Amino acid sequence: MKNVTGENVNSENVTGENVNSENVTGENVHSEKANDKNVHDKNTSGSNVYEKPVTLKNILKFAVPTIAMTVFMSFYTMVDGLFVSNLIGTNALSAINLTAPIIQLVTAVSTMLATGGSAVIMKKMGEQKREEAKEDFTFLILVNVIVGIVMCGAGYLAMEHIFAGMNLSAEVEGYCVEYLSRYLVFTVPILLMNNFTLYMIASEKATLSLVCSVTGGILNMALDYVFIAGLGMGISGAAIATGLGYSVTAVVGLFVFSRKKSLLHFRKPAFRFRVLANAAANGCSEMATALVTGIITMMFNWTMLHYVGEDGVAAVTIIMYVLMFASSLYTGYSYGVAPMLSYYYGEKNHEKLKKLVAVSMRVIGGISLVTVAVSFLLTKPLVSVFARPDNPVYGLAVTGNRICTVALLFIGFNIFASGMFTALSNGVVSAVLAFSRSFVFMLITMIVLPLLLGVNGIWLATPAAELMALALSAFMFLKYRKRYGY
Repeated sequence: MKNVTGENVNSENVTGENVNSENVTGENVHSEKANDKNVHDKNTSGSNVYEKPVTLKNILKFAVPTIAMTVFMSFYTMVDGLFVSNLIGTNALSAINLTAPIIQLVTAVSTMLATGGSAVIMKKMGEQKREEAKEDFTFLILVNVIVGIVMCGAGYLAMEHIFAGMNLSAEVEGYCVEYLSRYLVFTVPILLMNNFTLYMIASEKATLSLVCSVTGGILNMALDYVFIAGLGMGISGAAIATGLGYSVTAVVGLFVFSRKKSLLHFRKPAFRFRVLANAAANGCSEMATALVTGIITMMFNWTMLHYVGEDGVAAVTIIMYVLMFASSLYTGYSYGVAPMLSYYYGEKNHEKLKKLVAVSMRVIGGISLVTVAVSFLLTKPLVSVFARPDNPVYGLAVTGNRICTVALLFIGFNIFASGMFTALSNGVVSAVLAFSRSFVFMLITMIVLPLLLGVNGIWLATPAAELMALALSAFMFLKYRKRYGY
């Protein structure tokens, strides 16, 4: 955290106290506490976002870099798909989607620790427990590293057994093993990237987080071309390019959070396992979302293999890219305002909390209308980027995208509702919303609608599940309104 311009670093001495007053009193004032006082002085002066009035302008200043960051992060997978489908073929594109459930498991754990940990830590910051917050932050980062190493090893042990049981063609199965074996190498950087992204936002470094994401995305695109087109590394080149792109935020984060000027920074960790339990409980909804997304992806794949074959899997992949890109807008906004929600909750500032939620609803409503219109109008150009019009995949994807686009009217509100309850440290409600939306409702619609409507039922499953989830989100929102004062 930068010092306020014109203020003495040891501003407490201006009152006339001796610069070396700690020697007179016999107390040793650690420089860490002095730094914390500087941060506090800056906060009380109203110069940071948490102390400013809650207006659309101030919210967007905080959230827009995060939205841009998550949108750009969604390009990582899309760019892989773009290069793979055009330079290798749609069978390789199908393989990327078939590996998604395993990759989602990695994402699920890192998302749980990142979102849950951020809520716990920023709540402590709002309560002025700054030293504890920094100790907990360091502890949770160490947990991420250990978890990443374990997951990498487990992935290699289970990989071949998983794909062998899918009855895939030898070519597609080979692509799956090749892609995932390279991707797993970057498990630890991926976990750190997800965590540092949110902690940079919480530390008022959303712009830096955006720069890291853009840099990583550009690196990913450049390396995709070099590795696949230039060096002929095939699908393994796409996996390595993605991993190196993710690593940018991980490396930068290690440097940023090693500096004591940052609002959050590394210090000697305190191994409070209750903090880990709270972070896990708080972020379990986001973990559930990511985890069951992988399960639902498998269901989509199996259903499509049954009705259409491997071309259907490629079509599902293209539509998921479109939905992922649009959903990243909502996710980015929710990530951007989550530290503010946690801070105001810890501060017990109900007036700001209420205004922030009200403005957020209007923002999400506006984004929803824009994304639906754009997706409908640009369906054919979007699909043609991945599959040529003479490819059977093209027709399937065009029809599917037009039907699935309806879901964009509801997704944003569901994402925000789950993220809001996580930020308010109510992991149970958040988990119920996320699990119902991503698994229960999707499971029901995925079983029932294809039996009634065939392939079109598969496409309708997502909008139907999101509509059901919206009803549950509205119920929870109204039920807990008085408790939290939003």
